[in-house]
Amino acid sequence: MFVKNEERGFIPMVEGVKRKTLAHGEKTLLIEVFLDQGSIVPEHSHPHEQTGYMISGRMIFNIDGKEFSAKPGDSWAIPGGAVHSVAVLEDSVVVEVFSPVREDYL
Repeated sequence: MFVKNEERGFIPMVEGVKRKTLAHGEKTLLIEVFLDQGSIVPEHSHPHEQTGYMISGRMIFNIDGKEFSAKPGDSWAIPGGAVHSVAVLEDSVVVEVFSPVREDYL
């Protein structure tokens, strides 16, 4: 699968957070996420492993009760089933991979 970049296709997730599925295969799915300063991704969990890379901004992750500060160039891997949330300190852009494919993101 090869996907050309388009400005459209973003889906709101929560207030101030929108995502776009970029590409997917049989075992992985790639998304781009734009997060506005001050937005919160509430505590949640899912069975998918989630690996990400911060392109721009600053965020605070809480993963299974531990806080991690993220800045451009930082990356993360959140195990499936881990309870996690995010507080967005600056407008941010991240790219994330989910495995297995999140059917709800197709």
